[in-house]
Amino acid sequence: MHDAALVVAQTFRDEHGRVIAALMSKLGDLALAEDALQDALVEALESWPERGVPLNPGAWMTTIASRRAIDRLRRAKTYARKQEIMAGLAALDSADTPEFDAAPPIPDERLKLMFTCCHPSLALEAQVALTLQTLGGLSIAEIARAFLVQENTMAQRLARAKAKIRDAGIPYAVPPMDVLPERLDALLAVIYLIFNEGYVATSGEHYQRRELCREAIHLARVLVELLSSPHFTERGTAEAKGLLALMLLHDARHAARLDVSGALVLLEDQDRELWDKVQIREGVLLIREALLMGKPGPYQVQASIAALHAEAPTAAQTDWRQIAQLYGVLAEMTPSAVVEVNRAVAVAMSEGPAAGLRLLDQLDADLQQYYPYHVARADLLRRMEQRDLAAAAYHRALDLCQNDAERAYLMRRLNELKPNLGRD
Repeated sequence: MHDAALVVAQTFRDEHGRVIAALMSKLGDLALAEDALQDALVEALESWPERGVPLNPGAWMTTIASRRAIDRLRRAKTYARKQEIMAGLAALDSADTPEFDAAPPIPDERLKLMFTCCHPSLALEAQVALTLQTLGGLSIAEIARAFLVQENTMAQRLARAKAKIRDAGIPYAVPPMDVLPERLDALLAVIYLIFNEGYVATSGEHYQRRELCREAIHLARVLVELLSSPHFTERGTAEAKGLLALMLLHDARHAARLDVSGALVLLEDQDRELWDKVQIREGVLLIREALLMGKPGPYQVQASIAALHAEAPTAAQTDWRQIAQLYGVLAEMTPSAVVEVNRAVAVAMSEGPAAGLRLLDQLDADLQQYYPYHVARADLLRRMEQRDLAAAAYHRALDLCQNDAERAYLMRRLNELKPNLGRD
């Protein structure tokens, strides 16, 4: 029974976006689609332990969710499109059994859902949160942590966004070519946030959530293909390619980021033989193509930084000076204290820890709740033999960090300092 429950949870994570997209194409009501999928999840938890896991769990959930949506619509007393919606759901539910091995909906269905969630009539935070939930399958708690708000606040925000999509008749469609470019920035941000949640989970025992990284990369591939039309601006195409390159280059290191015991391995200590050379080649080629378009943007700059890391034969041969310069360019494009933390680390690697620490100390007021700031500060203080101050910074980082693998790394660093505390 326990194994079946784990499969249910994994299927819900993996198939959430596809099932919601399939339902949304027929329902046009995101809240109803979410409710129907929750009904299917409950039914899976009840039936799979007894009857076994279906041959195609995702198709099973799509079928059952469509049937539960029909049940909900039949119970509703009044609604404008009842017959039309039920006819569409009946077509979706045409198989005799939910065990059928159907192919997932075409990728563009999920892109339609993303553009719906990223409609400009919704606030930007609502766009991101809604897409993280519907496409990425993140829980309200996970999204709330990402936005540093309470769960009930995020739940209300998501409910309002879904109601606005329904009540305002926001179309479930890829926007027309003449307005699509202006909608790209939010969509690219959403894809990257989904990737980041998979690359370093905000909390829990799993450091990486590979299914989210794969989902984000897949959506970016589809988007790059969609933007190959001459109707789109070169900037939009270049930035989409830059984002895809960035994610590929980061994801290429996934096999080396944890050791066999599950402990975190820093970039400088990773076995580069474990890096995915095929993904690195594709990422480098993509960023070169993007830069040749002559329309630089933040994702292209970040991808260029990732390419410098990926192409360095060893950690010692990394061109940190150029990386620091690129972070300076990025800071001009998108001023951010977070970017400045990364620039400070790069400066520390090229000019020494004291130079990096000076930059970090200028940011102190902005980043007290951002634990990577405290990690960077602790590491630089450790390198400067200021052990007591380093320990205090590690403790502050531990107070803020919720990912188990990263917490274990911070504890190892802190324990290394303990025998020498008080000797500064």
